Amino acid sequence: MAPSKKTFQIGIIGCGDMGKFYARQFVKAGWKKVNVCDIPSKYDALKAELDGTGVNVCPDGFSVSRQSDFILYSVEAALIDKVVSLYGPATKLGAIVGGQTSVKQPEIAAFEKYLPSDVHIVSCHSLHGPGVNPKGLPLVMIQHRCPDEKFAQVVSVMKCFESSMVFLTAEEHDRITADTQAITHLAFLSMGSAWKEQLQFPWENPQYIGGIENVKILMSLRIYANKWHVYAGLAIMNPSAQLQVRQYARSVSELFKLMIQEREDEFRQRLKQAADYVFGTEQRQPILLSDALLDKFSLSSIPKDQRKANSHLSLLSMVDCWYHLGIKPYEHLICQTPPFRLLLGITEYLFRNVDFLDSALTAAIHDKDIRADDMEFCSAAARWAECIEHSSMDSYRIRFEQTSDFFKERLKTAAQRSSALIESISQKTV
Repeated sequence: MAPSKKTFQIGIIGCGDMGKFYARQFVKAGWKKVNVCDIPSKYDALKAELDGTGVNVCPDGFSVSRQSDFILYSVEAALIDKVVSLYGPATKLGAIVGGQTSVKQPEIAAFEKYLPSDVHIVSCHSLHGPGVNPKGLPLVMIQHRCPDEKFAQVVSVMKCFESSMVFLTAEEHDRITADTQAITHLAFLSMGSAWKEQLQFPWENPQYIGGIENVKILMSLRIYANKWHVYAGLAIMNPSAQLQVRQYARSVSELFKLMIQEREDEFRQRLKQAADYVFGTEQRQPILLSDALLDKFSLSSIPKDQRKANSHLSLLSMVDCWYHLGIKPYEHLICQTPPFRLLLGITEYLFRNVDFLDSALTAAIHDKDIRADDMEFCSAAARWAECIEHSSMDSYRIRFEQTSDFFKERLKTAAQRSSALIESISQKTV
C-alpha cells in the first residue's frame, strides 16, 4: 500500500544542491511533511532560503531522524560514515533509511554499523545533477535490508521524479559506475587540465571547432562548474574505480607513444581491434543529434571552415580502454549519466564515420601541430590517475579548483548550454 502523503514524513539530512532539489520535488509532488537539515551553523540561512516553499527546515539531523518515516542522507561520500554515526542511532523506530551518495559500499557499511536493527535500508542514486530534468533519466534503487512492502513504499515515493528506475545491488551499482563515470570524468577532467596547462581557451583554437569539440568543451566545463567532492568521492572511494582509471591513463600513454614514434600500422590495428570489440557490426540508433544541431551549442565564434585536424586522442583512448577492460559501454546505458551518454555519443560519432576517423588517425600520426596539445593531455591524464590512485582528496581538490578558476568566466554559460544539450538528447533511446 502506498503511504499517505498527509501523514508519511520524508527526511533529508544534508541540504546541498541535490538535497534541496529532492526536497522541492517531494513538496511539488504533494508530500505534506518534508523535513530537512544541514550542518547546524547553516540553519538560519537554509531556513531563509526555503521559507515559503513548504519544506520544513530542522535545526539538525536528530530532529529529522526522530520524526521522519523515510530518511535520505544527502552528504558527501567522504563524510557519510561520520554523519550516520552521529544521527543514525536516533532514527525513528521502523523507519526506512537510504542515501544519495555516488559510491554505495561505504554508505551501506555506515548504515549497517550505526543504524538500529529495527530500521530498514533502501538506498538510491539519481544519475544526474540538480540542474537536470530527472524525467526519463536513470534512478538506481537498492533494496538492501528491507521487506518488499517497505521497499514498495519507497518506490512509490520516488515515482514523483518520473525517472527510469533501475534495480541493482550495492555491488552492481559500484561496479557499473566505476566502468562508466570514473573514466568518463577522468577524460573530461584531463581535457580541462590540459587546456589550462596550455593557457588556452579551446573555443579560441581552430582545432576545437565542430560538433564533437563542442560536446568536449561543454561537458568538461560543466564538470568544473560543479563541486569537486562529487567527482572525488566517486573516483577515490569506489573500490572498483582504481583499475578503470589506471587503464585509461595507460591507454592514453601507449597510444601517444605510438603516435610520436609514427608506428602507424600498429596504431591503426590496435584501434581497429578495440573498435570492433566496442561497436561491432550491430546497427543502433545514433546517440547524438546532427552535427549542425550540436554547432548551436558552441562557445566559439570561429567559422567552421577554419577548423583544423584533431587526433581526438581522448576518444581513441576511451575505446582502447573499454576494450582492455572488457567493457561493453552500450550495456551500461541502463545506468547512464549525461556525461557518459554524451561521451559515448561523440566516440560513436567519430568511429562510425569512416572518413572522419581516418582523418583523426592520420592527424595523430603525421600532424605535428597537435603534438603539444596531445602531450599535455597525456600528462594530465597521468597526473589525475596518480592523484586518484593515491586517494588524495586534498590533491584532487587543489587540481580541480585550479582548473575551475582558470575557466571561471565561462563556467556559467557552459553549464547553461550543456543543460540545453543534455535536454535535447535525454529522451532519445539507443
